[in-house]
Amino acid sequence: MFDQAAVQSAIRQFGFDGWLLYDFRGLNVLARRVVGLGEEAMLSRRWFYFVPAAGTPRKLVHRIEQQALAGLPGTQQVYLRWQELEAGVADLVRGSRKIAMEYVPRNANPYVSRVDAGTVELVRSCGVDVVSSGDLVQLFEACWDDEQWAMHLEAAKHTRSAYDVAFAYIAERVRRDGSVHETEVQQRIMDHFAEHHLVTDHPPICAVGAHSGDPHYSPGPGPAGSIRAGDFVLIDLWAKLNRPRSVYSDLTWTGFVGDAVPAQFEKIFQIVAKARDAAIARVRDAFSSHTPLQGWEVDQAARNVIDKAGYGEFFCHRTGHSIGQETHGNGANMDNLETREERRVLPRTCFSVEPGIYLPEFGVRSEVNVFVDRDQKVHVTGGASQEKIVPILMNR
Repeated sequence: MFDQAAVQSAIRQFGFDGWLLYDFRGLNVLARRVVGLGEEAMLSRRWFYFVPAAGTPRKLVHRIEQQALAGLPGTQQVYLRWQELEAGVADLVRGSRKIAMEYVPRNANPYVSRVDAGTVELVRSCGVDVVSSGDLVQLFEACWDDEQWAMHLEAAKHTRSAYDVAFAYIAERVRRDGSVHETEVQQRIMDHFAEHHLVTDHPPICAVGAHSGDPHYSPGPGPAGSIRAGDFVLIDLWAKLNRPRSVYSDLTWTGFVGDAVPAQFEKIFQIVAKARDAAIARVRDAFSSHTPLQGWEVDQAARNVIDKAGYGEFFCHRTGHSIGQETHGNGANMDNLETREERRVLPRTCFSVEPGIYLPEFGVRSEVNVFVDRDQKVHVTGGASQEKIVPILMNR
């Protein structure tokens, strides 16, 4: 439900005169979610909803879709001709100097920048400064309530136990049959999810040997996916409870099919784990000292460790992503590689921390989830973080 008082309070908090929400045929999913338009709302014309820092919100809708924003508070203006639309936009923002939209200069953050350049030009022609709504969006799209936090913890319990199931299954099949295929391990994890009423948008990654060196590897049929004694294995899995508004848990662990892990694997793992822990420490330090923290700073903390160890060129993705009702949510990412993420890490948001080193022979990633609660306490979920590569055949 759209909470006018909360939205206006946030607009004032960030020093804006208003927030201009706009969409055309679902291009701006962030605006649709903020105003509470579900996916079933099939609108084919442009609409605008201006929320001032104080006072009455104002709507601009097309004549044939006059009910588009009927559930929202505020006055309404109807347009038919394009000239009426442009005049209507000017009326919406009249008296304002700085307004927020889903826009980022130079498209530096495509996760937020959902409003096309032409629309931004139109709004600016009305004499206002258009700035990014990135942190505003987080407050109303990425922040969890207590129910979602509880659902995440329950999901995290079962995603963590999925590793015990998967590693035991690999050990059993390798001892009995000599090998097991990546896709079979993948299916065993999916069965585990089903047993615990979890759902996922995509099956997990089970990657053996060189496959683990591809961060977005997807298992498929063929002999290259066979897992045998002496192999290195990476498993990345994510799932959420099969309930409305549930949020994801997303973890990555690594193992070696043997009783003891060779030194070359453990060496790389320890560098990655040190980078992971440096990123978490950066978050803890910021919130314990009540210092504002931007996503790029968390990424840099992890990246510095891997760069110093001499493997910077092999860390080819951001350190983490926002987590929400989708695996990749709409809050701040931990990124100073693909983008310079200048959105702040906010209380009641969750994100992954998952640095990696990807070599031609194998790749290591260690992934945990971090949640900052309403009291600014930092939680690492999914059980204890992995400290060593799992020797899969030991004691199994």
